[in-house]
Amino acid sequence: MASAHAIPSLDEEFEFTADSKRRLMIGIGAGVALVAIGAYLLASGAGSHETHAVAHSAGGHEAHGAGHHAYKWTNRLWANIWLNAIYFTGASVIGMFFISYNYLAQAGWSSAFKRIPEALPAFLPFTGIAIIAVFFLAGHDLFHWTNPALYDTSSPEFDPIINGKKGFLNTPFYLGRIVAYFGLWYFMWRMIRNYSLQEDLQGGTEYYDKSIKLGTAFLLVFGVTSSTSAWDFVMSIDTHWFSTMFGWYTLASWHVTGLAIITLTVVTLKEQGYLKIVNDSHLQDLGKFMFAFSIFWTYVWFAQFMLIYYANLPEETIYYRERFSGFGGIYKAPFFINLFLNFVCPFLILMTRDSKRTYIILKLAAWCIIIGHYFDFYVNIMPGTVGEHGGFGPLEFGMILIFACGFIWTVSSQLTKANLIPKNHPMLEEAIHHDI
Repeated sequence: MASAHAIPSLDEEFEFTADSKRRLMIGIGAGVALVAIGAYLLASGAGSHETHAVAHSAGGHEAHGAGHHAYKWTNRLWANIWLNAIYFTGASVIGMFFISYNYLAQAGWSSAFKRIPEALPAFLPFTGIAIIAVFFLAGHDLFHWTNPALYDTSSPEFDPIINGKKGFLNTPFYLGRIVAYFGLWYFMWRMIRNYSLQEDLQGGTEYYDKSIKLGTAFLLVFGVTSSTSAWDFVMSIDTHWFSTMFGWYTLASWHVTGLAIITLTVVTLKEQGYLKIVNDSHLQDLGKFMFAFSIFWTYVWFAQFMLIYYANLPEETIYYRERFSGFGGIYKAPFFINLFLNFVCPFLILMTRDSKRTYIILKLAAWCIIIGHYFDFYVNIMPGTVGEHGGFGPLEFGMILIFACGFIWTVSSQLTKANLIPKNHPMLEEAIHHDI
């Protein structure tokens, strides 16, 4: 614990070095090369699939009344862009969510490292553009509900269930919601970020009070949009399936991913000599956050699964049948890897007090969560978009590299734009002497 007689300097400027930029550029270049190789391999082997429609699952979606469009190798490319855009959208917006509920709670401890979550939403414009672009370019290939024949009562493909959802699932309203999500999230983040920078320059409590009000408003907005965006981004892929818990489930997945990224970044910066005022108590609290919300995610996961299993309703159990035994069982391993990395690992790794204060153990837990929740979104998105044509290859690894390196670049650039320690934050004194 830092004592009153040995308070570290509050002037810390993050340096985004040329070497770091070069490594990230190499990572992006390697990602592009892997995507190109993966696309070539898929295209060269896709000829047999171009001439016929592929059923949405092996025995699964026949009950839906109408199959998806014919499979094309490009579907897997678009699905990977969609998957990574949704995953990193969550990782980004959770930065704003984290600082908002800390402002509402008037929490002091997190002010020591609040520049890290404050930097995460800078990536939102890139994921928003990717999502809108994919929907325009490949919406008909990824989303069954975009087929006009489903709403035509004279068509043999008419689907009364999907037709009943057309008030919500129609292209103009859908695109309007996506623009609203990213517009609101990004605009509110820019405002709270500006308040934070002004507070650095002018001090006082004026901007802190404004941040509390804005953070509270964001929590109200995000309380609604986190659920509706989960329905739009993920649940609408499997149009016949529904879950009243899916909004909470996706928020829990996004939240713990964001917490893991914040923790990993704090520990990495500490190892590089930054954030000297962050002590073991701060790290323990971050570890407790990861531990607690990993258990909360598991609780929501199990509650959703158990209720569907217990009810045994065909329109709901199909979701799990596809992932257990559909498509030749190719999603069964990712399904259980998801549970292992997101519950078993953080639960066992972070159980003790000392583990939450040890850099290497915190980093191990954070990486388990970050990788595990990628599998979570993979299992949610891929069966409904590419079905039996899913897998892990150069395309998947390349797309992860591109998005991850772009995310790190954007966050690193944002960290250079302000002092790493918000030295005029009114709760900073409490953070400096944080001890648990």
